[in-house]
Amino acid sequence: MNKAFTRETDGDDEDEELSPALKLPPGSKNYITPAGHARLVAEQDHLIREERPRMVEVVAWAASNGDRSENGDYLYGKKRLREIDRRIRFLNKRLDNAQVVDPTAQGNNEQIFFGATVTLSFDGDPEQTFTIVGIDEADASNGRISWISPLARALIKSHAGDSLRFQTPAGVREIEVVDVRYLPLE
Repeated sequence: MNKAFTRETDGDDEDEELSPALKLPPGSKNYITPAGHARLVAEQDHLIREERPRMVEVVAWAASNGDRSENGDYLYGKKRLREIDRRIRFLNKRLDNAQVVDPTAQGNNEQIFFGATVTLSFDGDPEQTFTIVGIDEADASNGRISWISPLARALIKSHAGDSLRFQTPAGVREIEVVDVRYLPLE
């Protein structure tokens, strides 16, 4: 059968393709910092105003060249347009469900909540600092953990000086909360 007559998926099931770390718990808000929200809005704006129109021009030019079945520019352009549209739909869903939380506006600065920057001591190892952020902002290599991560869930509502037991893949670890602070995030 000719490829021109086969139906490609619309990509409406992008939530099913997400890794478990990026899926929101059912019925929950997408908590996000103001800086993270601004980054998602900027990415969405860039895709809608710049990248998609540029790719539409490429596809239109490639389509005008004739035979589309063997036209690499046309086939790649259509594929890239689907990827852009899928990402725009994903960003729309994330932003529609977003609850912007400013860490500096937290009332109880001694207790750990979303946006807290927490210094921890693991079983006497050197101290590590983590900031609890939204799932779209999480980057463990830079000390940013998602509010739905097991470590963040274990830390929520703790105070400086608390000791916790935390289950890791390597086994149970003892955690001591050394410091809690709320800083503006970039």
